Amino acid sequence: MIYFGILGLFLLPPLLLLLLWVPRDIWRWIWCGGRPVNWAPYLYILLNIALALIYTTPWDNYLVATGVWWYDPKLVTGLTLGWVPIEEYIFFILQTTLTHLWALAVQRSILRKKPVIKQSAHMRWWSSGLLAAGWLVSTALLLSDWQAGTYLTLILSWALIPVLIQAAFGADILLAYWRSLVLIIWIPTLYLWLLDITALASGIWTIDPAQTTGLKLGVIPIEEMLFFFMTNLIIAFGIMLMCSPTGKERVRVWIKWLRSLLRDPTDCF
Repeated sequence: MIYFGILGLFLLPPLLLLLLWVPRDIWRWIWCGGRPVNWAPYLYILLNIALALIYTTPWDNYLVATGVWWYDPKLVTGLTLGWVPIEEYIFFILQTTLTHLWALAVQRSILRKKPVIKQSAHMRWWSSGLLAAGWLVSTALLLSDWQAGTYLTLILSWALIPVLIQAAFGADILLAYWRSLVLIIWIPTLYLWLLDITALASGIWTIDPAQTTGLKLGVIPIEEMLFFFMTNLIIAFGIMLMCSPTGKERVRVWIKWLRSLLRDPTDCF
């Protein structure tokens, strides 16, 4: 099976179903008119796709350039941007869209009740502090001579930065939505593990055993399991914070505060 075959087999069917199910407000507006559409959640998809491409591209190119993983040239089109095949970039886009649409489906149709958010700066500081400590440990191990931990620490040092930022902004918001986040993160993660198992078994991509811990679930290394978990966690946290009324209000308050500082810098003392 080729790389595009994996994408078509695993990602296109659920994406098509979600595109029929989730944006029903758009379909009603197109066919029947009436109430205007709230376009913000759909614009957030485009924003998250752009962020995923910008943030993931250098990291993924580094992995291929240093031989942490590689792909079978016979199973890809041969078109590359940098070191990475074009199929990989399409994967970024499709995964982000899939998880984002699933998040909207969960919030609109499965867990519709809005939780009470207990705002807590203390929680935000503590959670971001713990994540920062985890990032420091991971990065120290990455810079050490622990070759078997290369892929593991590359994932953690890369992924914990956006999670840290998200926690610093809204750990209290995310905690309130924990039930939704469990569904939003784990359902796509489990599904993408199946995709990864198929791709690894087909030889579409290969993970360097010398740069991994050797711990596996079947053919899938724990590093790959962690990768899909962390990427879906980042996407889920992002969409939850973007769509949360409390998150939007927090942004407005912070912008207002920053503007006041620019007008009168002495306000910060």
